[in-house]
Amino acid sequence: MKEPKTTLAVKVNYAVAEKVKLFCRERGLKYGFFVEKAILEQLSREELKEDLVDLKNLRELEHQAVSLDEYLKKRRV
Repeated sequence: MKEPKTTLAVKVNYAVAEKVKLFCRERGLKYGFFVEKAILEQLSREELKEDLVDLKNLRELEHQAVSLDEYLKKRRV
Protein backbone atom coordinates (compact mmCIF):
# COMPACT_ATOMS: atom_id res chain seq x y z
CA MET A 1 0.00 0.00 0.00
CA LYS A 2 1.33 3.44 -0.93
CA GLU A 3 2.03 5.93 1.80
CA PRO A 4 -0.08 9.09 1.65
CA LYS A 5 1.55 12.12 0.06
CA THR A 6 1.47 15.75 1.09
CA THR A 7 2.76 19.01 -0.30
CA LEU A 8 5.80 20.58 1.30
CA ALA A 9 6.07 24.21 0.26
CA VAL A 10 9.48 25.74 0.89
CA LYS A 11 11.28 28.73 -0.55
CA VAL A 12 14.69 28.04 -2.04
CA ASN A 13 17.10 30.04 -4.12
CA TYR A 14 15.82 30.22 -7.71
CA ALA A 15 19.15 29.04 -9.13
CA VAL A 16 19.15 25.98 -6.86
CA ALA A 17 15.61 25.05 -7.91
CA GLU A 18 16.49 25.41 -11.58
CA LYS A 19 19.63 23.33 -11.13
CA VAL A 20 17.62 20.53 -9.48
CA LYS A 21 14.93 20.64 -12.16
CA LEU A 22 17.54 20.48 -14.94
CA PHE A 23 19.36 17.64 -13.21
CA CYS A 24 16.15 15.65 -12.89
CA ARG A 25 15.04 16.39 -16.44
CA GLU A 26 18.39 15.31 -17.94
CA ARG A 27 18.31 12.04 -16.02
CA GLY A 28 14.64 11.26 -16.35
CA LEU A 29 14.02 11.54 -12.62
CA LYS A 30 10.81 12.74 -11.05
CA TYR A 31 11.39 16.04 -9.28
CA GLY A 32 9.36 15.11 -6.18
CA PHE A 33 11.10 11.73 -5.84
CA PHE A 34 14.53 13.36 -6.08
CA VAL A 35 13.75 16.06 -3.50
CA GLU A 36 12.17 13.53 -1.11
CA LYS A 37 15.23 11.28 -1.39
CA ALA A 38 17.57 14.24 -0.81
CA ILE A 39 15.66 15.26 2.33
CA LEU A 40 15.75 11.71 3.72
CA GLU A 41 19.49 11.42 3.05
CA GLN A 42 20.17 14.74 4.78
CA LEU A 43 18.08 13.69 7.78
CA SER A 44 20.14 10.50 8.03
CA ARG A 45 23.39 12.50 7.93
CA GLU A 46 22.16 14.86 10.65
CA GLU A 47 21.07 11.95 12.85
CA LEU A 48 24.46 10.30 12.36
CA LYS A 49 26.20 13.51 13.43
CA GLU A 50 24.08 13.58 16.59
CA ASP A 51 24.90 9.93 17.29
CA LEU A 52 28.61 10.63 16.91
CA VAL A 53 28.41 13.52 19.37
CA ASP A 54 26.56 11.26 21.84
CA LEU A 55 29.20 8.56 21.39
CA LYS A 56 32.00 11.05 22.01
CA ASN A 57 30.29 12.32 25.16
CA LEU A 58 29.61 8.81 26.43
CA ARG A 59 33.20 7.76 25.75
CA GLU A 60 34.30 10.36 28.28
CA LEU A 61 32.10 8.65 30.90
CA GLU A 62 33.21 5.11 30.04
CA HIS A 63 35.58 4.94 33.01
CA GLN A 64 32.52 5.23 35.29
CA ALA A 65 30.80 2.22 33.73
CA VAL A 66 30.28 -1.01 35.66
CA SER A 67 30.07 -4.50 34.21
CA LEU A 68 26.65 -5.99 33.55
CA ASP A 69 27.32 -8.73 36.11
CA GLU A 70 28.18 -6.16 38.76
CA TYR A 71 25.06 -4.14 37.95
CA LEU A 72 22.83 -7.22 38.13
CA LYS A 73 24.33 -8.27 41.47
CA LYS A 74 23.48 -4.86 42.92
CA ARG A 75 19.93 -5.06 41.57
CA ARG A 76 19.26 -8.44 43.22
CA VAL A 77 20.13 -7.17 46.70
